[in-house]
Amino acid sequence: MSISPASPSPFGIDNDIPLESIRPNTNNNQIPTDILPNFSKYKTTEWTTPPHTSNPYLSQLQTYLILTVVGLSIGSVAATLNVLTEYLSGLKSGYCSTNVLLTESYCPESNWVDHHLSIPGYILFILLSLSFSSIACFSVLHFAPLAAGSGISEIKCIVSGFNYDSFLKWPVLLLKCIGLPLGIASGLSVGKEGPSVHYAVCAGSLICLLISKLLHNDGDQRRYKNVLISSSAAGVAVAFGSPMGGVLFSIEEISSSFELSTMWESYYCSLVAVSMLQFWNPFNNGKIVMFEVRYDRDWSVSEIPVFIVLGVFGGLYGVIVKKFNVKVANFRKKYLGEIPRLEVFILTFITVIIAYWNQFLKLDMTQSMQLLFQECSTDSSHSVSQLCELSSPFTVSFNLLSLLIATVLRVLFTIFTYGSRIPAGIFVPSMACGATFGRAIGILIQLLQLKFTDGCQEPSFSTCVNPGIYAFLGAASALSGITHLTVSVVVIMFELTGAVKYIIPTMISVAATTIVSQWVGDETTDGGIADLMIGVNKLPFIGAHLHLHFNETEVHEAMTSKDIVYLPYSDATQVNLIKEILETTEYSSFPVLKESTFTVKGLITREVLQSLVSGPIPPNAPIDITQHINYTPITAPPSQPLSITYQAFLKLQTSIVLIQSIDGKLQGLLTRKDLLRFEYLLNKAHYDEIDTKQRWSEDQKYNKLIQGYKREIEGYIDKLFRRDRAGGIFGQGQGRYDRL
Repeated sequence: MSISPASPSPFGIDNDIPLESIRPNTNNNQIPTDILPNFSKYKTTEWTTPPHTSNPYLSQLQTYLILTVVGLSIGSVAATLNVLTEYLSGLKSGYCSTNVLLTESYCPESNWVDHHLSIPGYILFILLSLSFSSIACFSVLHFAPLAAGSGISEIKCIVSGFNYDSFLKWPVLLLKCIGLPLGIASGLSVGKEGPSVHYAVCAGSLICLLISKLLHNDGDQRRYKNVLISSSAAGVAVAFGSPMGGVLFSIEEISSSFELSTMWESYYCSLVAVSMLQFWNPFNNGKIVMFEVRYDRDWSVSEIPVFIVLGVFGGLYGVIVKKFNVKVANFRKKYLGEIPRLEVFILTFITVIIAYWNQFLKLDMTQSMQLLFQECSTDSSHSVSQLCELSSPFTVSFNLLSLLIATVLRVLFTIFTYGSRIPAGIFVPSMACGATFGRAIGILIQLLQLKFTDGCQEPSFSTCVNPGIYAFLGAASALSGITHLTVSVVVIMFELTGAVKYIIPTMISVAATTIVSQWVGDETTDGGIADLMIGVNKLPFIGAHLHLHFNETEVHEAMTSKDIVYLPYSDATQVNLIKEILETTEYSSFPVLKESTFTVKGLITREVLQSLVSGPIPPNAPIDITQHINYTPITAPPSQPLSITYQAFLKLQTSIVLIQSIDGKLQGLLTRKDLLRFEYLLNKAHYDEIDTKQRWSEDQKYNKLIQGYKREIEGYIDKLFRRDRAGGIFGQGQGRYDRL
């Protein structure tokens, strides 16, 4: 029995719907599969597959074992990377005189030797930065290109039902862990939080598959998905020291559907990971993140307008960075795709030659935020005391100017750096932008308080405005603006401070950020940066944040209706038939039909078939597949509106919908990829219009820039030529061209 795609029945099913009734050029039979080329990298996953176990208690025990090992591994990796990042960053600023292998946190303060502002220190700073970024870029590009970038966009696609095996392999995990500290230590405007999610999910995937295989229970796709979500929660938890924030992040950003069991598993995995990180104590001070801070002062109702101003900044920041970063991403793909190493080298060089002269840019961003978040008190460190100095007009002006310059430059660096070919996140750079702006606002409020009120009596600082709070709220607002997250940002920032009293100010700022983002933004900035990168890279994704438009189309216009591979309903299916199907197709699920009538009996997944034919089984041996069929697959009639079927994909997490007539006869199939390809073609004119406008606008700007430079050069040459004629540069009465 042949299963060639061109073969007739029983593997080729004729569609009852006349082809003339199907809208021309929109039916999936005419849709080229390469219209969205990145789709081919992803395989559709059936997350609704029931587990293959007869003992639920044993399955639950295995799940806890996997989550425990995953949490311990993520916490240990995070601690190692924190120490390595601090060490590499510290090499640019100083060294420990008693042991050069010690980080600044572990070196006694009296033994730490700083490279003070000097020409040799400047050169060393530049050389080390260029070395770190070049090594990170080279290693990633040559050994694991998928380790570049943040990884959150791809993980969202995987969790939504589009598996990308290569993205979660050992080489990617290893190179992510190598490139991440190098990239951060290089001084580029990149963070570790997004990549932390990626390496955490890599670890979760590899450990889950390994333990499941050892326990002979590797077919539970639902558990695998939950482990991925739990790992992403643990990745955020160790990055921010926020276990509950990590759980909410996994729900708000990663997961496409909410399940109580998944939330509990995410909570458990985050708890284990953060506990392990606390055990290792990477910063030698009891903190699990460097910029963790504690506030004990109250806030005043009169400060609410300032909280709103910080929220407005966060909203504007998010819109501006997302809009221009998308333009940079398109420019990078069009013009810089062949020179990624040169791009990273130039970005690093420009960044470090400028950043060295600004204390808020020179420091590692986490160290900078640690400084900016601190409140003013009599026992503040020297660096904090300088920020709190209000008696010297020069010092105040210098601090304000440095903070505002750092804000503007950090925004520019973030726009151009995020998306380059190194492991790079955008969370911490965004928080750093908000922190410098917020601290500047805090200093201004301090000055106003000193000028117009008598409530702040130095040196007690008992009723002073706390500028560190404004830096903190500015960081929260910028983080919310770039990620489009709300609840998880509030909880993360609360866990960083441990102050219940500052939940309301954080909520006010984040609410203002969200409102401004909605008012000022457009469809090119709708959603978080991860959602926008999904659109830029045209990745397959079905999620709650995705707005698809199907108009009045029906299911039969998008379904696949020819050459469908299926299995006959039988309790004696031959092994060689199943193996032939598995070897010649890549489909994740197969309909099971009654051969005499082609009526739908159910659905069987590829994983089940692979498990049935594994082992030494004779080729002609019969296998009873009836015990492994899903007898309640998701089905739809051909005339059902496509928008309703889309909700089935979204809410039920199925990978395939069987299209059947009233009498139960199979009419066609509709997969997630079919749906997305059809929607893209249906609205291609709209998408092309947006892309064309963006490209035209960008090309127009580039052409204007080039023409401007050309006119300047021509004008200079013309002026020089006239000057020569008048006897200027080369002597009386003779110009350059006279002597030729």
